Amino acid sequence: MGASSAFEGIYQGQKAIYLRAGNYEAVMLPEIGGNMIAFRDLTTGYRFLREPSQEDMPKFKESSVVWGIPVLFPPNRFEDGRFPFQGRIYQLPVNEPERENHIHGFLFQVPWEVESFGCKGEESYVTVSVRVDEEHSAYRRFPFRYTVRLHYTLSPDGLAQQVTVRNDGQEAMPCLLAFHTTLNVPFAQGSSEKDYRMKLTVGRRWEMSERMLPTGRYLALTPQEEALKGEGVDPFWTALDNHYTVEPQNGRNRMELTDTKRGVTLVYDVGTSYKQWMIYNNGGQDFVCPEPQINLVNAPNIDLPAEEIGLFSLGPGEIWQELGRLYVKAQQH
Repeated sequence: MGASSAFEGIYQGQKAIYLRAGNYEAVMLPEIGGNMIAFRDLTTGYRFLREPSQEDMPKFKESSVVWGIPVLFPPNRFEDGRFPFQGRIYQLPVNEPERENHIHGFLFQVPWEVESFGCKGEESYVTVSVRVDEEHSAYRRFPFRYTVRLHYTLSPDGLAQQVTVRNDGQEAMPCLLAFHTTLNVPFAQGSSEKDYRMKLTVGRRWEMSERMLPTGRYLALTPQEEALKGEGVDPFWTALDNHYTVEPQNGRNRMELTDTKRGVTLVYDVGTSYKQWMIYNNGGQDFVCPEPQINLVNAPNIDLPAEEIGLFSLGPGEIWQELGRLYVKAQQH
């Protein structure tokens, strides 16, 4: 394939930034939550991320969490929408009425600003950001001043992601974030779901209530979950909507999704700042979401040590940053 390039284009009727490098192409939708909606190998036809079809677009615009790499800030569920922090209680809208929770925050739907895009040598890149202050619609739900910035780089080594949160205010703010990364199973045409194996650096599994909120207790791992930590398992062995602690292996925190028919593994390597994994598989079909998450679900409402449950805060002017990467490796024979 040719040299790298970066250009503005249209994706399913939406403004998009296209990146190309080596065999790869990636597509970013800045106006719908800064969502990296596509990561493809143009030579093999692999489509690693679940992309919305034209028919999906109305649903996607309404809620984009099961396509691409949406940003959840603050992530996952909060009981009754309550968010206690440093002696105050913030109220998030209850947008999961059947469980009376707030779910998934508000940055995955709002427009992000394109700061820059371009290419350098064999790499292409795009940087997008969202700046929340008193003028922003998100401020009244979560009255803190901050900037979240996403910088993606595409190269022959795959897709690298850098996420940065900066506290622009005069007081401490909670820094809770996740990515609802949605992977196709199968990602290769001609392969089937049964050809796939998944590994994940999970530690212990949290027990969840009927409202999908952690009880603070752990469950014993099943043999399949032990295999998830080890040699890998069918990603659809059961319907998954499970929450785990992270247990890095070999210094890294990652998921591996292998197409055994082609001998190709997609690696999703995320930083160790993420203390929890959420894993969701759509009732056991079509796609799997390994979601790296800084914090335990509902963390501000749970009486466990802040460090254990990833309840991070940023002081005025402080910055939190983490790296992630999607790349492909051939199986060793």
